[in-house]
Amino acid sequence: MEIRILRYFLTVAREESITRAAEVLHLTQPTLSRQLAQMEDELGVKLFERGTRKISLTNEGILLRRRAEEIVTLVDKTESELTEREDMIDGTITIGCGESLAVQTLPELIKSFHEKYPLVTYDIYTATADLVKEQMDKGLVDIGLLLEPVNVENYEYIRLDVKDHNVALMRPDDSLAEKEFITPKDLADKPVILPSRHSVKNEIASWFGDYYKNLNVLFTSNLSTNGAIMVSKGLAYALAVEGSVYLWDRSKILTKPLYPDITVGSMIAWKRSQPFSPAVTRFIEHIRKHLSH
Repeated sequence: MEIRILRYFLTVAREESITRAAEVLHLTQPTLSRQLAQMEDELGVKLFERGTRKISLTNEGILLRRRAEEIVTLVDKTESELTEREDMIDGTITIGCGESLAVQTLPELIKSFHEKYPLVTYDIYTATADLVKEQMDKGLVDIGLLLEPVNVENYEYIRLDVKDHNVALMRPDDSLAEKEFITPKDLADKPVILPSRHSVKNEIASWFGDYYKNLNVLFTSNLSTNGAIMVSKGLAYALAVEGSVYLWDRSKILTKPLYPDITVGSMIAWKRSQPFSPAVTRFIEHIRKHLSH
C-alpha cells in the first residue's frame, strides 16, 4: 500500500466526496475512483459507503483512517527529520504531557532552548501518561512529561522535583465547601468522577479503603477539564491533581485538599536507544543539562 494512495484515501474521507477530493488533489475524478477501487480490491474489504450526496466510511474504513493518519504523520515527521541539517537546527519537537503542575517546567526549558535554536518549533500533545507513552512508542511523540505512576522500563528519564497533590473539586456553594479538607467518608455516599487511568484509580481505591466497594462512580474522565464542567453543573464531585486546575476560575470550581494526602510525582522521559532528529537530540541534551542533579 503506497503512502500516496493513503493520502488520497484520507482526502476523500475528509471531503466526503470524490469530486471535491479530486479537485483538492488535482486529479481527475475517474483516476481517483480507480485508485480507491484498486485499494479496496487489494485489501479485500469495502472502505466506503457511496450515498447520493456524500461518501461515508465503513467500519473497516474508519479503522484504516485511524491507522493511515498515524502512518502519514510518521512519514511526514521522518521526512522532516531527514532533511534537517546539523549546522542549522530546525524542525518540530513534539512534547506529550498531561494536565499537571510539572507542565510549568516546560516554559523555561523551551525559552532557553529557543534562544539557542530559534528555528525550532514545538507541538504540545495533551493526554494522559498512558496515551502519551503509546504515542512515544509509535514515534509520534518525542518527549513525554509523565505523571506517575507509570512504567518507564524502556525509557530514559529524569524525575522532577515537582509534587502534585490530589484535590476534590466541587461547586463553591456545595455543602462540603466549608470543610478544611475532604476525607473518604465525606464522599462515600456522593456521586464522584474518577480519573480514567487504571493505575491512578488503584491509588484512589486505596485512599477510599472500605468505602470504595460501594462508591457511586458516575463518570470517569481522562483529563480534568470536562470533568470539571460536570462538577460545575452539580452532577458530581471529582478527584484530580491540583496542577490541572492551576488557572481555573475559583469562583466556579472550588478545590479542597484530601486527607490523607495523595501526592504524585512526575518525570520527563524519552525512548531508550531511539534515533532522534538533530533538534530532538539537542533538546534532550538541554534537558539533561538543566534538570540533572
